[in-house]
Amino acid sequence: MKLAILSPSENKYSETFIQAHKKYLEGEIFYYSGGKYPNECNGRNINSLWNKIFSKFYSRINKDPYFEKKNALRKSLKKNKIDVVLAEYGVCAFHNLESIKKNKTPLVVHFHGFDASVEVEINKCNKYKEVFEYAVFIIVVSQEMAEMIKELGCPKEKVILNTYGPQPEFEKTTPEFTEKALIATGRFVDKKAPYYTILAFARTMDKHPDAHLYLAGDGPLKETCENLVKHLRLEKNVTFLGVITPETFRSYLGKVYGFVQHSIRAKNGDMEGTPLAVLESSVSGLPVISTNHAGIPDVVINNETGLLSEEHDVETMKNNMIKIFDNRNIAIS
Repeated sequence: MKLAILSPSENKYSETFIQAHKKYLEGEIFYYSGGKYPNECNGRNINSLWNKIFSKFYSRINKDPYFEKKNALRKSLKKNKIDVVLAEYGVCAFHNLESIKKNKTPLVVHFHGFDASVEVEINKCNKYKEVFEYAVFIIVVSQEMAEMIKELGCPKEKVILNTYGPQPEFEKTTPEFTEKALIATGRFVDKKAPYYTILAFARTMDKHPDAHLYLAGDGPLKETCENLVKHLRLEKNVTFLGVITPETFRSYLGKVYGFVQHSIRAKNGDMEGTPLAVLESSVSGLPVISTNHAGIPDVVINNETGLLSEEHDVETMKNNMIKIFDNRNIAIS
C-alpha cells in the first residue's frame, strides 16, 4: 500500500504521534508537509515550474489564490499512485479535500485536539461537513472527542476511537523513585496550564521544602512561568529543562516520583485529545497527577494509576502532590 500522510508541519517535537505514524505504519509512506497546503513530499518540493506557469492562468480564472498549491498536491498524489491519504488534523483534511477528491483517493482523518474543540477553527472548516461526507473513517483519541465529532454531524459508523500508544521503549523503563521530584513535559500553552502546576507545587513547599519540579518543553507561556517561579522564589526547586528527547524523558521517569500535568479547556475551546506524555509515564510505571480533562480519565484510573483533580482546582492537585511526597510507597504501588 502507498500511504500519503498529510501534516501541516514537519518533525515538530511535540507531535511525536505523527512521527510514530511515519515510523510504524506499514506500506510505502509518502510524507507531505509544509503548511496548510503541503508543498513537500519526503523533503522534496512538489511544485514544478510548469505547474507554477499553468496555475497562474487558472488561478485568475477560478479566483482561487491557492489553486497552485492545490494542483501541485493533486498531481503529486496521482504521480505517486497513492492508495489512501491519512490527514493529520481535521483542518488539514478540510483544506486539502479538493485535491484528494479529484483523484478519488480514499481519505482517513485523524483528529487530535484543537481541531475538534476550537469553535473558530471548526467554523472555518464549515463544521467539517464535506470532510465527514467524503472520508472513509474518522479517528479520534478520546471518548469525549468521539461524542464531539458525532455532535458535529459525523456518522457514528465512521468514528474510530484509537487512543495514542506510547513508544515500546517506555515499557522498558524501570522507575527507581530515587528523587523526590515530579516531572511535566509538553508545550507551554493555555490548555496545559503549566502555571497551575507551578502554583500547586509551590503550596507543597511548607511541608516538603526538599521536593523538586522539572518542567520540560517550550511555548508562548514559558517566560510567564519562569517569571512566576522567580516571584515565588522557587528557583532552587523548579528546573526548566527546555525541549528534551524521548530518551532524556525516560531517564527522568526512571528516578522521579511521578508525572504531573494540569490540563484545562482553554478560553477559545482548545483542549487535549489524550496526552501522549500521560500514557508514556503511566506505561513506565509512574503515577500520573493530572485533571479530569478530555481523554485523561479514559487512561488514568483515579486512586489506582494516578490522582486526578478537577480543572482549575489547584488545592486538590497540591494535596495529590503532597500525598505522593508524604509516602514514596504510594508512588511505587
